[in-house]
Amino acid sequence: MEKGGGEALGTKGDDKEVNLAVWLVSVNTLKIQPFELPPLGPHDVRVRMKAVGICGSDVHYLKTLRCAHFVVKEPIVIGHECAGVVEEVGSEVKALAAGDRVALQPGISCWRCKHCKGGRYNLCSDMKLFATPPYRGSLANQAVHPADLCFKLPDNVSLEEGAMCEPLSVGIHACRRADVGPEKTVLIMGAGPIGLVTMLAAHAFGAPRIVIVDVDEYRLSVAKSLGADETVKVSTSVQDIDDEVMRIQEAMGGEIDVSFDCAGFSKTMSTALNATRAGGKVCLVGMGHNELTVPLTSAAAREVDIVGIFRYKDTWPLCLEFLRSGKIDVKPLITHRYGFSQKEVEEAFEVSAGGGDAIKVMFNL
Repeated sequence: MEKGGGEALGTKGDDKEVNLAVWLVSVNTLKIQPFELPPLGPHDVRVRMKAVGICGSDVHYLKTLRCAHFVVKEPIVIGHECAGVVEEVGSEVKALAAGDRVALQPGISCWRCKHCKGGRYNLCSDMKLFATPPYRGSLANQAVHPADLCFKLPDNVSLEEGAMCEPLSVGIHACRRADVGPEKTVLIMGAGPIGLVTMLAAHAFGAPRIVIVDVDEYRLSVAKSLGADETVKVSTSVQDIDDEVMRIQEAMGGEIDVSFDCAGFSKTMSTALNATRAGGKVCLVGMGHNELTVPLTSAAAREVDIVGIFRYKDTWPLCLEFLRSGKIDVKPLITHRYGFSQKEVEEAFEVSAGGGDAIKVMFNL
């Protein structure tokens, strides 16, 4: 689905361009308003945004003004899945030039704490991430960002694909955390956008067999078309867990080495723990609920390892290589496209929040 047309936003006659952005001003209220850019530092670039995707966290903020423990206390610019074209570079920037197409890694870590120094900068408590309160996002005409967090796109990778590096990074980081490889069968709970990119990443990492589970028949059909070996439709009732675990294991046709819970609910995590083989691993990716009730004792007795992920680290180069080489194709995930007008912004978020046949909703600026 594509939307577009109408007068371009961001110009003001012959005057200097007004940088406009989508501001989250209150619950269920988004407004396109001016956004003054910070000054361009010597190591920064100014990027004209061309493609920005809607993330589930954006929808959470819109509906409740919070996502996990992050709370919106004042208006913020929304959006963090983005790619664009460099228009200006700082005095010390050598690797990029005006006209380069880039994908932006949205988080700026402190580089001073023990996590940053130890290489796990995604755990930095001082991370400044696009559209994570109180920091401004990237659904705007332009943004200023450190050049070293802007990755040049290969010639055969589109700007939309560049914006998809952000959700794809979640799947790649999860596969690294769970040690996915050619000898590891994979179960994925949840066939939403993150479940699907995790499936694509697991396939690229060499997983020999992937089973994906969801309550929605349409999303399972999408998963199948993208390469899932088997799909299993389940219910939302915890009473069905035992029966569904048997069906999932039968669909795998053998032991399940690694399970990803890409939904983050008590039922999905319990199913993953019960389905995974003794000595296997379960990776919690989704954040559906802040607190879960799960069968930890039985999992511990089988030495099932549980790991979590938080965002990602060092993933953009691998994302772009997978996209360049064709090992991963994210284009089928982009189901809806909208332009940059007040009406289209409101409609795009309504479609994204409504689920249905929407997987990834993308703005073309």
